[in-house]
Amino acid sequence: MFISLWDFFYGNFFRYWMKWILRQMTGKCELQRIFDTYVGAQRTYRIEHSLTYSKNKVLQEATRVVQSEIDKCVEDIMKEKNIVSEKDVSFKICMKACLLQISGYKQLYVDVENERKKPYDSDNMHHEKLLLKNKLKARISKQWGDIGFQGDDPKTDFRGMGILGLINLVYFSENYTTAAHQILSRSNHPKLGYSYAIVGINLTEMAYSLLKSEALKFYLYNFVSGIPTMEHFHQFYCYLVYEFDKFWFEEKPESIMYFNQYREKFHEKIKRLLLDSNVALTLKM
Repeated sequence: MFISLWDFFYGNFFRYWMKWILRQMTGKCELQRIFDTYVGAQRTYRIEHSLTYSKNKVLQEATRVVQSEIDKCVEDIMKEKNIVSEKDVSFKICMKACLLQISGYKQLYVDVENERKKPYDSDNMHHEKLLLKNKLKARISKQWGDIGFQGDDPKTDFRGMGILGLINLVYFSENYTTAAHQILSRSNHPKLGYSYAIVGINLTEMAYSLLKSEALKFYLYNFVSGIPTMEHFHQFYCYLVYEFDKFWFEEKPESIMYFNQYREKFHEKIKRLLLDSNVALTLKM
């Protein structure tokens, strides 16, 4: 109750007057003060927060601007806040960089969601070609089980994440071939083994949920100086695959029956890392 009242009064009264007082003292608006104080992901995150909770319609709509309109949006913001380029030469550059990241994150979610919604279609030649990059001897084969699918025809395993799950699996195997072979081999361990492909699709769901919940903002705002793309999402997925394999063997679960428990433990570990505004998750092989 107290927190709700504080949020109401802060959002509607205190925040406005605090901003007004600081502007009188510094001669700069909140956006300029953020640029002077913060760098990296913290800067973009705070700019996004400031724009989102502004009562100014131009500033509010800046968080939803499409990339082709960003230059005009920056000009509109400067006009609204009476910011003169000659007096603050870096504002335009910094604001554009932040808006590219903000709009890019939103577009990335749309792109990922579109792939997730596409069901695997065995009549789609592109889907079949992607699947057969696994280079098995036959389309319907017991060999699918050797790489961690549940049956002789893997198409049913993609139901939850659609074609996105397959795209991620192929991306990892093509871009980190040696690591993929090593992890596949480890996944066949007689005691600590797990279903490589099914776990991979499960990690696609984890990456997707983190993106959707906006937990990837600090990571992507630090990792990408411009527009986050599907390539960056795939890179994060590869990080999850590599780190989960290490995590699984370090934890030494008694049985694959405890997979959900250890998956959640790994998920919580990743979420804690992503809370750090300076987070930088990279593959270390």
